[in-house]
Amino acid sequence: MAKTLHFKKSAMSFAPFGHKGPGTAEIARLVGPDVSTSMGGGIARFDGCAVEWTVLYDEFICVLEERYKMKAGGEMFEGGPGDVFWIPAHTPLVYKGDKATVFYTVWPVDWRKRHGME
Repeated sequence: MAKTLHFKKSAMSFAPFGHKGPGTAEIARLVGPDVSTSMGGGIARFDGCAVEWTVLYDEFICVLEERYKMKAGGEMFEGGPGDVFWIPAHTPLVYKGDKATVFYTVWPVDWRKRHGME
């Protein structure tokens, strides 16, 4: 049985991801296949950027700070702290934000392996 983990904000390590151009997109991947056999999750930050992606997993996003924006299915969504989004697998989207911080979780955790990306 896996043990309970505590991720302190002060110890999180953020790395750039999926973005070229103005602004920044950073992610702290906290739970991956090395920790869980079912779900993954972490914290992401978006500031003045647009990250295009098609999710290959179900994703759940909760806005923690500032304004988070997302274009999905031709519709623009915008949320603030406490707002939650659920995105089904295979949805093309664009993540955006202005100093936005979000918590995300994905299922399945091994989506990269399932799609031959490892």
